[in-house]
Amino acid sequence: MAGQSRRWMILVATIWIQAFTGTNFDFSEYSSSLKSVLGISQVQLNYLATANDMGKLFGWSSGLALAHLPLWIVMFMAAFMGFFGYGLQWLLIKDIISLPYFVVFLLCLLSGCSICWFNTVCFVLCIRNFPINKPLALSLTVSFNGVSAALYTLAANSVNPSSVSVYLLLNALLPLLTSIAALVPILRQPDLDPQPPDAVHRDSFIFLILNVLAIFTGLYLLIFGSSTSDEEKARYFFGCAIFLLVLPLCIPGVIYARQWFHRTIHSSFRLEGPHFILVHENDLELHKELLSRQNSAISNGDSLSLLGDNNSNGSIYGRLKAKDSYPCCEHLIEKDQLVILGEEHPASMLVRRLDFWLYFVAYLCGGTIGLVYSNNLGQIAQSLGLSSSTSSLVTLYSAFSFFGRLLSAGPDYIRRKVYFARTGWLAMALIPTTVAFFLLASSGSSLALHVSTALIGCSSGFIFAAAVSITSELFGPNSVGVNHNILITNIPIGSLLYGFLAAQIYEANVQTSLCMGRQCYFWTFVIWACLSVLGLASSLLLFLRTKHAYENFERHRISTQTVIS
Repeated sequence: MAGQSRRWMILVATIWIQAFTGTNFDFSEYSSSLKSVLGISQVQLNYLATANDMGKLFGWSSGLALAHLPLWIVMFMAAFMGFFGYGLQWLLIKDIISLPYFVVFLLCLLSGCSICWFNTVCFVLCIRNFPINKPLALSLTVSFNGVSAALYTLAANSVNPSSVSVYLLLNALLPLLTSIAALVPILRQPDLDPQPPDAVHRDSFIFLILNVLAIFTGLYLLIFGSSTSDEEKARYFFGCAIFLLVLPLCIPGVIYARQWFHRTIHSSFRLEGPHFILVHENDLELHKELLSRQNSAISNGDSLSLLGDNNSNGSIYGRLKAKDSYPCCEHLIEKDQLVILGEEHPASMLVRRLDFWLYFVAYLCGGTIGLVYSNNLGQIAQSLGLSSSTSSLVTLYSAFSFFGRLLSAGPDYIRRKVYFARTGWLAMALIPTTVAFFLLASSGSSLALHVSTALIGCSSGFIFAAAVSITSELFGPNSVGVNHNILITNIPIGSLLYGFLAAQIYEANVQTSLCMGRQCYFWTFVIWACLSVLGLASSLLLFLRTKHAYENFERHRISTQTVIS
């Protein structure tokens, strides 16, 4: 039982790391001051925002480091990257040192890379210690990355509400302090003993408790994250937030209590355990075998058939005969259509698949465009005369991004009553972003800005969290590390293109040194809205091309469970 307790303590440690390493979310808080100190244009400021996101391009470096160094050393390397990257920027804003623009660009790049390294550390910890429940562990920990901005706003108000440079100081120090706090659980990792077959059901109750606590934490930060600029009240609220993050450490006690619960109460009320995981790796392998047997015996009717393209890589792709027909876009839907889930795709095969590029465009015009919007929140609020609302807007985006990430696990909880392909949920998650940008283009009111920020945050958060599972299901669980890093290269690309577009429109409307009025971002919102429509169309097409594979998997999963029971 001691090993089980340490396993949950490691999960809590990853929650702490994720909660305090989303330092890129508060860029809007100090971006105007950075622009003023450096004396740069909006376009040049956009390049600095892009540098923060370019850490995704160097994600492979963290994997290389983990192959040669202990995990705790990699964690502290990430912490010191952020310490130097943000620390020197803080000295610059405080006029203690002077740095050229190019050096500041490199510091932003270093800071962004540290975030990617922290994420890799958390992913490895979850996968090592929760091999069966790793989708749930990853979903929960990644969700807490969305509350970073709210936590940093409370921390900044606790130190000095009138200073924006304090955000850079906190960005430098808090991840390092969090790494020190997480060091003991990480060093005391339990042995990797085989988990019993019923581990999914055994741990489900604990994950449910953690998710409920996570929702409560998100609501708390949404309400109190930026509600006060009084230092004393801010310190009280920040202290309560820290308590909520420490509270999950009671999980070891829950494990022992659950044993008693199972022996006494649970045995009297035999409840069927919930199935949280939509696609498990073992289920995928069984599904492939069953489908292959079925297709070898069935040759006509409305059943599935594998009409492979007989290429050299052995792809299990083909045309899927089904009852549904789409005369308007039949060629796009049926050509090289996905038949089963979980086929492993090496990178060379991945980039030749239409499904991947539809997925890439959906992510580029959905989650990435929302991230760029958050980077520009400071200038957007300033142009509308709402500079005093920047902190509340950043907190709002952060909190709803958190809720969106938690919602990404929703399909797994309700699958028994409402089953829908995960790519379909992805398409629905893009709708709020489209609505939000059209709302921003049509109104410059404070209410419209706050509602749109919440919608974009929720939509982006859902996409960020759901993407890992979708990549695993469509292109293989064993290749997800490489394939997902290829997918998220769209983030720096989108950050550069979308940010450059916004900066050019902003600069075209500058009258003195600032741009004031709705015209500063009107055309940006219109173009972003049209791009989000493109992303929505791409995701819908991806859903139509993959829904039969999801339905076929679910049908085989249910039939297999029926036979076993």
